[in-house]
Amino acid sequence: MSLAVPLSAPSRMAQFYALTKPRVVQLIVFCALIGMVLAVPAWPSMAELGRMAVACAGIWLVAGAAAAFNCLVETGIDAKMKRTAWRPTAKGELSHVQALVFSALLCAAGSALLYVWVNPLTMWLTLATFVGYAVVYTVILKPLTPQNIVIGGASGAMPPVLGWAAMTGQVGPEALILFLIIFLWTPPHFWALALYRVEEYRQAGLPMLPVTHGNEFTRLQVFLYTLVLFAGCLMPFIFGMSSWLYLAAAVVLGLGFCAYGFRLWRNYSDALARKTFRFSLIHLSLLFTALLADHYIY
Repeated sequence: MSLAVPLSAPSRMAQFYALTKPRVVQLIVFCALIGMVLAVPAWPSMAELGRMAVACAGIWLVAGAAAAFNCLVETGIDAKMKRTAWRPTAKGELSHVQALVFSALLCAAGSALLYVWVNPLTMWLTLATFVGYAVVYTVILKPLTPQNIVIGGASGAMPPVLGWAAMTGQVGPEALILFLIIFLWTPPHFWALALYRVEEYRQAGLPMLPVTHGNEFTRLQVFLYTLVLFAGCLMPFIFGMSSWLYLAAAVVLGLGFCAYGFRLWRNYSDALARKTFRFSLIHLSLLFTALLADHYIY
């Protein structure tokens, strides 16, 4: 008799949780929180902290719903790509109906939370972001144009705007500057990934830029976008949102990203593309952390 104990499959709860793309949603909520904090001139009151907590929860729920819907729509594509083949929908662990109902419940719960306990503007903007990512980007843009990341990046750049609206009930120029930074950051971030995953995208039939325009052209675009992003990251200082602490961090991080972009353009390797992709995550996280620290120190 064999004494071996078979490995148990992931719990149903863990499978549903995986659909929400937790790491991506964490970054979304973090960027939204930055928008909330920057919208409050001084240290937030207890009431404002409570609103921030509720807004973060609502945004997390709707963002998780969008991620689950994305997994549902891209089940066939995910199954063909090593990076996404582990997802429960791609593996057939969750049915389309289960994923759709789960997404709808999360979206409804998050929207209700934002509408009742935050404000209607934040709810409508968050819902529009859901539609932009889950429908416009995933269903329409991604399979049709190599500029999918550029156009679809508008949805990914919305979190600080949502955070700002949650605390002020309006969308100010400061929120749009934060939007611009993430919007410009998105193409070099995703194209660095697409460069070393190009065969997977080609096999999946997705017209990512390295597939349609080749490796060299994409590398040049990554470098050019890092230069434009560098200029965009100076806007909070120029507009008076921040002071020298943020400026120093923005310059150092921006030069680092530009250096990665230049090296990628002139001397490509998959290993360097991976490093560039990882640095892009560090760049955005530290940039917004510096903006937050600057807000309270000065």
